[in-house]
Amino acid sequence: MKERLFEGADWDFHTLQRITDACEEVALKDLGLDVYPNQIEVITAEQMLDAYSSVGMPLFYKHWSFGKHFAFHEASYRKGLMGLAYEIVINSSPCISYLMEENTATMQTLVIAHAAFGHNHFFKNNYLFKQWTDADGILDYLDFAKNYVMQCEDRYGRIEVERTLDAAHALMSHGIDRYPGKKKLDLRAEEKRAGRRRQHEEEVFNDLWRTVPKGAAKSRSALSIERRRKLLGLPQENLLYFLEKSAPRLAPWQRELLRIVRHIAQYFYPQSQTKVMNEGTATYVHYRIMTKLHEQGRISDGNFLEFLGSHTNVVFQPEFDDPRFSGFNPYALGFAVMQDIERIVANPEDEDREWFPDIAGKGDVMGVLRDVWANYRDESFIGQFLSPKLMRHFRMFHLHDDPEERAGIRVDAIHDERGFRRVRRELARQHDVGYIDANIEVVDVDLSGDRRLILHHHVIKGSQLNETDAKRVLQHLADLWTYDVALIEVDANDKVLREYVVSPRPIAAAVA
Repeated sequence: MKERLFEGADWDFHTLQRITDACEEVALKDLGLDVYPNQIEVITAEQMLDAYSSVGMPLFYKHWSFGKHFAFHEASYRKGLMGLAYEIVINSSPCISYLMEENTATMQTLVIAHAAFGHNHFFKNNYLFKQWTDADGILDYLDFAKNYVMQCEDRYGRIEVERTLDAAHALMSHGIDRYPGKKKLDLRAEEKRAGRRRQHEEEVFNDLWRTVPKGAAKSRSALSIERRRKLLGLPQENLLYFLEKSAPRLAPWQRELLRIVRHIAQYFYPQSQTKVMNEGTATYVHYRIMTKLHEQGRISDGNFLEFLGSHTNVVFQPEFDDPRFSGFNPYALGFAVMQDIERIVANPEDEDREWFPDIAGKGDVMGVLRDVWANYRDESFIGQFLSPKLMRHFRMFHLHDDPEERAGIRVDAIHDERGFRRVRRELARQHDVGYIDANIEVVDVDLSGDRRLILHHHVIKGSQLNETDAKRVLQHLADLWTYDVALIEVDANDKVLREYVVSPRPIAAAVA
């Protein structure tokens, strides 16, 4: 029996250090985790609410929308309508975990195990985070972004800066690259280049617009479609990148703001694809660490029961006919699959050997899990490792609902071999960003005419855009482009389903 880490609910910073050391010992020696250096910060409830408001980034620049979110969350929290997360963790090196000062010693142990070792390992080792994020440079880049926005407000006025950021935030979800390029993102280099790259980009930009015919008598063939699209880098799915490089009337500081928002959007891109895996990994890790600490006698039976109460709430999954049901809880689904993989690797059944021949009975539980955590995202993770046993446990089935069919809603897949595969495939598809995110790209610009920007939305299974939201976002796009913008929705056969055309607002109207 080892010495207890704490007694009761109280803790101090020496206690936190002992807790962190104990969790690290289990994480590294027993689980074989590979983590960034840890930095633990203790914050108040108000500071946690502030972090909520800035999309979980306590070091973010200031913007009016963050204040709006803060007021909403604070009012809900004070009225008892919402609780607060026990922690927030930043994918950086060092990995920063923000702990609530109101937490008990047991809860501090839980969140250190969950964030400082579970999330930390996943951030460092998953291939998506390796491709798309720069853990070494993100903190410096956030500091640069915050200072740059403040300098722009002092120089160009708060209203002008907010107008540009409003438009950039509206386009943020369409300001990412979905396929890895040849060069890994280096945010520290981006920060250093911020003051040097303008001259070259302006020269390329001017060369493009010098090709535009000056008079109406000029033929449209003066600039061929192929040449025009090549100069503009079309088609282009990253709308913020296209505007940053090609919008004719943006000032250099506005282009830098678009670049900042684009880099922040790219930072979050892997997280949207790994919610189930990331939370499942962290939950599995904290469960293993807390169980080991209890077995070692480092936390008491009472502390362990307190942990189990919180853990059970985190992984609670309402039934499909429960009023609280709103889909699968990523903590519950992720943790359940991780535990199921442990079972399949250690004690497989005949069904498991048939469905998972590569891992069934392999014996090396942590080796298999570390490989899974490194090489999958939610879509492929669910599509590969969701077992029939787990589908029966969650009582999964698939409903077919096609408004064009008179038959109405029907149960399309049940618990048989074909049904298991159908359910798993459909659940995996619900986590495929290529399937659930709107596929919108810039396809052309009428340089020889009215300079209208033309975009296509490739509609999948009839899922067209909400008209009101589409027009609002297009308005921001038109304001940045400063000419008309047309969005054309097309089906798989390039048949036009609907078209939107939006004109830019006058500056005064846009500011108002």
